[in-house]
Amino acid sequence: MTLKECLDQVGSYEEVMGRLRSEKLVQKFLLRYLDDPSFDNLKKAMQEKDYHEAFRAAHTIKGVCATLGLGRLEKSGHDLTEALRPEVGSPEADALFVQVEKDYQATVDAIKAFKESNGL
Repeated sequence: MTLKECLDQVGSYEEVMGRLRSEKLVQKFLLRYLDDPSFDNLKKAMQEKDYHEAFRAAHTIKGVCATLGLGRLEKSGHDLTEALRPEVGSPEADALFVQVEKDYQATVDAIKAFKESNGL
């Protein structure tokens, strides 16, 4: 799997290359994303109904994904961030979290497939 194929599964290769301009740099940060704790922090905060921390984690996910061109997760992260913005939760936050979780898994699966297919 090429870097372009990986990114086009979950976002936009052209978008991230327009921003970072180097496949080597994109690859470096994309592989680092696998170790990013933001999703685990979000999941824990949502389980504990700690909407202040959930907002922070969702906002981080949204920002990192915007930088890396991971559009699917960026969008669902944005939607959840907005639902949590009052930091008191909203009725839709739990449903939006389910979508973030699906998009996160699809993103991580694509990155892992890229990593494995390239022996990284």
